[in-house]
Amino acid sequence: MIGIVGRASRFSAALGCVFAGVLAGSAVLWAGPASAADSITLQGAGATFPAPLYQRWFSDYNKLHPEVQVNYQALGSGAGIKQFMGGLVDFGASDAAMTDEDIAQVKTGVVLLPMTAGSVVLAYNLPGLSGDLKLSREAYTGMFLGTIKSWKDPKIAASNPGLQLPDTPITVVTRSDGSGTTFVFTNHLSAISEAWKSGPGAGTTINWPAGVSGKGNAGVTALIKQTPGSIGYVEYGYAKQTNMPMVTLENKSGKYIKADLASGQAALAGVEMPPNLRAWVPDPPGADAYPIVTYTWLLCSKQYSKPEVSKTLKAVIDYGLTEGQKVSNELGYIPLPAEVVTKVTAAAAQIQP
Repeated sequence: MIGIVGRASRFSAALGCVFAGVLAGSAVLWAGPASAADSITLQGAGATFPAPLYQRWFSDYNKLHPEVQVNYQALGSGAGIKQFMGGLVDFGASDAAMTDEDIAQVKTGVVLLPMTAGSVVLAYNLPGLSGDLKLSREAYTGMFLGTIKSWKDPKIAASNPGLQLPDTPITVVTRSDGSGTTFVFTNHLSAISEAWKSGPGAGTTINWPAGVSGKGNAGVTALIKQTPGSIGYVEYGYAKQTNMPMVTLENKSGKYIKADLASGQAALAGVEMPPNLRAWVPDPPGADAYPIVTYTWLLCSKQYSKPEVSKTLKAVIDYGLTEGQKVSNELGYIPLPAEVVTKVTAAAAQIQP
């Protein structure tokens, strides 16, 4: 989108050094002094959703192992899948995992590894609004369908008695690129709204009925921050890092729930991770569950032509599943349940020279 780099630079300081790498679209972590014979570089690309967490993992791992450099480009889930399938990177990353058809095209085999989980939130920009903004399922679906156009719409006011809502037009902010965050959000909308399911539908890219678009979670965040009256969907960690106000959403049980660690864990509770490690939670039933939560995956080959690549990648993955999980909540992510870590660890053993 035109001007995204410029807009992002104006607020990158608020994101911290971890998030700044995401805004640039890529991060190169200098491996420190090491001989060329001993050093190794892994190339990865994909989802912006988990990028702040991955950047932290790769940076922390580099401090422990200066000979290992991980270059991760946060290009979006769609680009991550394409680059991985094309053999352009050592690993990909996607919030939409991969389809069976995609997997069948990778001759070296594919291992899908859910590495973390997170919530998709609706962040908004309403200057002067004081109080907790709540949106019913009907209200936020209508906003993204383009049928609810004003912040003073009765369907919004009904959930917010006593809140002084402005008579301001709603500007919906969506993703312009192939996006796993879009996949998760539109799967949720399809699960709760027949009008959405039979209309725009679900996917990594769709024809949005309304609004403007930005590239990546960072691009959407930037547009929301500079557009009064706007609302858009982003990963919780992005909203948390930039102190953006987030909507309290109505869940399947009719309760209004804020996104946080407890409500995210409640959404994942009872979700059985199948053998292929692809589990979706489009509308969790728990009374205390936040309604839009997802796992996000690394895409790895089962076989690598260079033994040092497979060995190093497995070590980095092991770090993410152990020490890396300890910083998840700090950055706005949900640590993997213990039983999921066990299954992912076993699956990662399939990665071989």
